[in-house]
Amino acid sequence: MHVLVVHNRYSSTQPSGENRVVDEEVALLRAAGHRVDVFERRSDDIAARSLPGKAAVPLLVPWNPKVRTELAAHLRAERPDVVHIHNVFPLLSPAVVAACADAGVPAVATLHNYTQVCPPGTLHRDGRQCTECVGSRTALPAVRHGCYRNSRLATVPLALSMAVNRRRWWSGVERFFCISGAQRDILVRSGMPAERLAVKHNFVPDPGARRVGDGEHLLFLGRLAETKGIPLLMAAWDLIAADGGIGVPLVLAGAGPLEAQVRAWAANRDDVRFVGLYDPVQSRDAVARSVAVVAPSMAKETFGLVVAEAMAAAVPAVAAAHGAFVELVDDGVTGLLHRPEDAASLASCLRRIVADPVRNRELGQAARLRYEKGFSPAVGLERLTDGYRTAIAGRSGGGDVPPPAGDGSTGSRWGHRASRNGGRR
Repeated sequence: MHVLVVHNRYSSTQPSGENRVVDEEVALLRAAGHRVDVFERRSDDIAARSLPGKAAVPLLVPWNPKVRTELAAHLRAERPDVVHIHNVFPLLSPAVVAACADAGVPAVATLHNYTQVCPPGTLHRDGRQCTECVGSRTALPAVRHGCYRNSRLATVPLALSMAVNRRRWWSGVERFFCISGAQRDILVRSGMPAERLAVKHNFVPDPGARRVGDGEHLLFLGRLAETKGIPLLMAAWDLIAADGGIGVPLVLAGAGPLEAQVRAWAANRDDVRFVGLYDPVQSRDAVARSVAVVAPSMAKETFGLVVAEAMAAAVPAVAAAHGAFVELVDDGVTGLLHRPEDAASLASCLRRIVADPVRNRELGQAARLRYEKGFSPAVGLERLTDGYRTAIAGRSGGGDVPPPAGDGSTGSRWGHRASRNGGRR
């Protein structure tokens, strides 16, 4: 197939799972012999704009007419079989959906977060879960609370885009890829068309090496932000330290708004190491040397790349028991789940995952089998191309391609799919 990937790349100064997923899917498709082109904008380029140019960026969030013209012309000239849309914020905008309609090319879109129903995309506000905008036509609660960057003004373009482009997204995209069943359930309840929402978990490249021995540390790898559970993890670790520790250090790798706080907390401690932002090679090595990875997110994650990466390296995870983590981690089989937002529960799971090395190795081996079955490149390629063919058949009037047999992880490989002629749930 000839695929055009559309993506607004996030800033290179912060870890971005979405950027990685896009790059890895492009490489996977090309290695399989498909032709893949990329139409992209980069958030890094905003810094080089003039002052008026920077001031105009919020105006482009709901609609960028130049992108619509440019992309439509590209599609007419190249005639790809399908367009795969990822992130469109802030420089591309939903105008990319209109461009696909202008050129008559079917579009699919991966929903990496909850921006279809929540302006900042997190379903999290002020340290707690928030669904006030789910099902709302205006997203005014997000503006009232200043949900994006704690600013009402900064939230307005996102809320406006969500409100005015809702129907354009829902009618202009042939197939949405949800990256977990938990995400799909929330989106269906919000009113998104169930028949167009398919579950396609992210895949993770095989690291080529698995953990040898019992591991050296517990590892947090990700963005240093409240929603990722960093304050919760620090509180849990303080509880552990007060009881004398558990014999292995906690390694914190990442960058983000809480970096100064994390650095200060870790300073002059023998049981904590803050290492900053790792590159991909360092990340793989750190995961493979872990007793377990820790994913204590406060928000309901749509996926959990670090958990899947740990599974690939035969390393178990300790994760919050909500969102996609409940799908990824089979509690007591491939890892442990703690009560969300509960420092004592997290501390208890960390003690348990370290206390029994034999059991830990069994969890790691089961995690590796789960990876091979659900998150390997071979599985990812099959699900991706199946989704493309379904979208192409739908636009051409051929109807849905029947879903392949399920792998048992989400009921069926594509979740609970209705026919294109069926009603909403």
